[in-house]
Amino acid sequence: MDFKERLHRATERGHQARDAKAQEAAAKAMSEEEWRRLHSGYRLTLTEHIEQCLQQLAENFPGFRFETVVDDKGWGAAVNRDDLSLNQGRRDSLFSRLVITVSPHNEYHVLDIVAKGMVRNKENFSRNHYQLLKEADLDSFRQLIEQWTLDYAEQYAKSE
Repeated sequence: MDFKERLHRATERGHQARDAKAQEAAAKAMSEEEWRRLHSGYRLTLTEHIEQCLQQLAENFPGFRFETVVDDKGWGAAVNRDDLSLNQGRRDSLFSRLVITVSPHNEYHVLDIVAKGMVRNKENFSRNHYQLLKEADLDSFRQLIEQWTLDYAEQYAKSE
């Protein structure tokens, strides 16, 4: 085999390696889009459940205002309330809030929900749960959202 033929074969191997790498990148990009689509579907389902739970919480405790949450930290809902406390002639403003959100898609392909809350100016409620997208169990997420809402309701009721 002369040099010209070996050069031609080396060039062909280089082209094949380049094409294989391009195909791999295209497959990875396509799967990245699939991960985003899967996360988006889960996010929509969980956001609806969060909204239902927090609306019921707001109905159970008159004075709470419901709002949807869409920001760079995630999608979900919040309830909040301002109270006035008169203590020995002093007026104090007491703020209570519960926010539950589904975090945005990330490069680790994780489905993550976060709950933060405060009862009467005391930040005393922080929860977080995550699972890999490929292993995500929406029923367990729904149960956690319900449990967290109940836990917050109990904490708020104790403080009244």
